[in-house]
Amino acid sequence: MESKRSWLRKDLDELRLQWAMLTFYERFEQLVAHVLSVVISVIILVSLWQLIHAVIALLVSDALNPLDHAVYQTIFGMVMTLLIAMEFKHSITHVMARRDHIVQVKTVLLVALLAIARKFIILDPTSAPAQIAALAFTLVALGIVYWLMRQRDDPVDATTVAQAERDRVVHAQRQQGGPPRDGGQTDN
Repeated sequence: MESKRSWLRKDLDELRLQWAMLTFYERFEQLVAHVLSVVISVIILVSLWQLIHAVIALLVSDALNPLDHAVYQTIFGMVMTLLIAMEFKHSITHVMARRDHIVQVKTVLLVALLAIARKFIILDPTSAPAQIAALAFTLVALGIVYWLMRQRDDPVDATTVAQAERDRVVHAQRQQGGPPRDGGQTDN
């Protein structure tokens, strides 16, 4: 118990030192991030409670049939709502931990991708084809932007993926008995 108190005291002392070094706006930003974090936590808890309540009600009434489209839409729509809220909470936590000064664009794109995926899940099967096409186009466009930003921000991943693709091509060419292209080296 004593070590827990010293750990808490140490964290509070560190927080006081960091707080003293912040500008007025940075303090305001931290305060807003903490309030948002609490609000989103409450939303997550309420959404989780509603999900549990809905699943239990469906189990009790013996109506939990995953092949029923309405049940599928309801349950997985609620699950996706929880995932969106948790991802948003995670981005706010990064701001609170002073790892990022503002919410990152990649996180906003990821939340938007999740929201559109949720929309596809809860979409009425009789929806207009134009609406489905518009959602699909938006999903692809956001996915491309997210991928481009990830390539820019994670050059190690981009290099690893490019090298793996080159290795796959060389391996496929060796399997076919042909010489490797693109400057690939053989073991001979």
